[in-house]
Amino acid sequence: MGSPIRERMLSLLLEREDAFLSGEEISRRLNCSRTAIWKHIKELRKEGYQIEARPKSGYRLVYRPDRVAPEELKPHLRTRSFGRRMQYQECVPSTQLLAHEWAKEGAEEGSLVITEEQTDGKGRMNRIWHSPPHSGIWMSLVLRPPIPVTEAPQLTLMASVAVTRTLRRETGLDVTIKWPNDLLVGGKKICGILTELRGEQDRVQYVVLGIGINVNVTPDFLPKELESIATSLAIEGGRTFQRPLLIAAILKELEEVYEGYLDHGFEPIRILWEEAAGMLGRIITAQTPEGPRRGEAVGLASSGALLLKTEEGTLPVYSSDIQI
Repeated sequence: MGSPIRERMLSLLLEREDAFLSGEEISRRLNCSRTAIWKHIKELRKEGYQIEARPKSGYRLVYRPDRVAPEELKPHLRTRSFGRRMQYQECVPSTQLLAHEWAKEGAEEGSLVITEEQTDGKGRMNRIWHSPPHSGIWMSLVLRPPIPVTEAPQLTLMASVAVTRTLRRETGLDVTIKWPNDLLVGGKKICGILTELRGEQDRVQYVVLGIGINVNVTPDFLPKELESIATSLAIEGGRTFQRPLLIAAILKELEEVYEGYLDHGFEPIRILWEEAAGMLGRIITAQTPEGPRRGEAVGLASSGALLLKTEEGTLPVYSSDIQI
């Protein structure tokens, strides 16, 4: 995790863009010595930042690597609480695990765990989530909603609406939702959302909301077994995207949709979800505990269950893998 002085120094260099920033001004604004400035400049260079140092002129940022570190993300945040407290590491086994630990220690709502790479990323039903380095958004958010445990699955649907709206707006791609937790482009997965909770009696103690997005993942980084079912924003959009800008936009939209959910309940989310779903009206097969059920996906119940129209009638599906 970066030091506050280094984060503020990088923010100053970013503000100045291509112009030089004198050592005297940095020292004055950060209240630190010239020796400390040089120490942090060397640390930034080790992380991939190219910083030109010129006598009598100062320092100038020449190149910035593609990173989602706090110093890159914080200048773009427009949220009240989401992402304002952050844990960042270059590589972790799973952001979900770290977020659970932080939540148990009392992390406030909106606390964010984010990384460049996961070595043991978690997907739904204990599946592995492939998280290549410096190419995606791998993050987990701590929430403390005052809702019953039975309503917690609605948070996955709430998050899928917020992320879909953001990605459509920021990328121009036709992102659709596949129940319960996948976002697709052209029928291929670009994003997975995972909600895990801890509860006491009938109330939620905390929720860890995990979001994994293939942003600048190239075909070379996709395992062979995923080539036919997964894609990325860069592959579909034909260009790369600035991950800090996307993260900031997602957190802002997510915070607004979440606050609306707490104020007005699930019904507005249900309507928005159905508008963004790419599977309604299509024949699907749901693998339920009672066996496979085949029928037409017609919408969401007020609980968040998927409604499946079959020969026996309309059935709610609560937890299931589905094939379209």
